[in-house]
Amino acid sequence: MVLERLKEMRQDRDMTQEQIAKYLHCSQVAYSYYESGKRAIPAELLIRLASYYNCSVDYLLNCTNTKKRYPKDRK
Repeated sequence: MVLERLKEMRQDRDMTQEQIAKYLHCSQVAYSYYESGKRAIPAELLIRLASYYNCSVDYLLNCTNTKKRYPKDRK
């Protein structure tokens, strides 16, 4: 699965793959594989990216067109 939204969100912030990879503590090559769909992105990295971009994981995965994050349950 190609994660086009990862690329869109990164480019919207004028970030390079190398900068995002550094934030995720992975190599630029590994990150490029995530964007292109050559490698599945681990859930923990997807969650970090959603937090960084202030959007939902569903938005990054193209399951919804709504960027808004889900509210956290406060107990």
